[in-house]
Amino acid sequence: MEELIRMEKVTAAYGQDPVLVNVDLAVAPGAFVGIVGPSGSGKTSVLRVMTGSLRPIAGRIEKAPRLRIGYVPQVDTVNWYFPVTVREAVLMGRTGDRRLPWASREELRLAGEVLDHLGIAGVADRHIRELSGGQQQRVFVARALAQEAELYFMDEPFAGVDATTERAIIGLLQELRSAGKTVVAVHHDLNTVDDYFDDVALLNVRLVAAGPVDKVFTHENLHATYGGRIAFLADGPGGTTAVAD
Repeated sequence: MEELIRMEKVTAAYGQDPVLVNVDLAVAPGAFVGIVGPSGSGKTSVLRVMTGSLRPIAGRIEKAPRLRIGYVPQVDTVNWYFPVTVREAVLMGRTGDRRLPWASREELRLAGEVLDHLGIAGVADRHIRELSGGQQQRVFVARALAQEAELYFMDEPFAGVDATTERAIIGLLQELRSAGKTVVAVHHDLNTVDDYFDDVALLNVRLVAAGPVDKVFTHENLHATYGGRIAFLADGPGGTTAVAD
């Protein structure tokens, strides 16, 4: 495989309700991909299919051998009352590599580095529920980084965070891409797609279009994705502004 992961003609459902229909999507090494679409369009389901937590009812998915995957869930799906500290939550990203039930010196060093890099080393011993929304998001980004993966899936990594945290996270993701890692992120802010991503997949249960942002992120494709729920404002210094209702 030239790609790290590939979906071919994938249809997936929860019960009787299809969430993806006949989707073809591939992720190449070193790509920085945004998954964009309206609410209920199957964006999270694409990540679940690619990580293996949702099995397709039709089609197939192929992965590169021995592919290491890191995953950042939506913050509102996390049980923030689970009895762990920030450091312990980050170390959970290493549990699959452990021969012993406690962290090694090297794992503690790695956890400290990623917490410091994300600016939350000072809250390492606090319970995760005591954090702000932005800090909570950084914890799960840190946990994914601790996995030292090749491919990172991020489900709405900028949801509910302040501008400072968003800049810190996007800077880190761009560093990962520069280091040869691959990042796929569900994203909702249409105005930052062309600033953040190299490639974009436009999804509304079916795949509307996928490819380089400058080729795929067009008025026509956005209308096909969002229907009448999108408006285009006048071009400005940053280009056309698209707003989804």
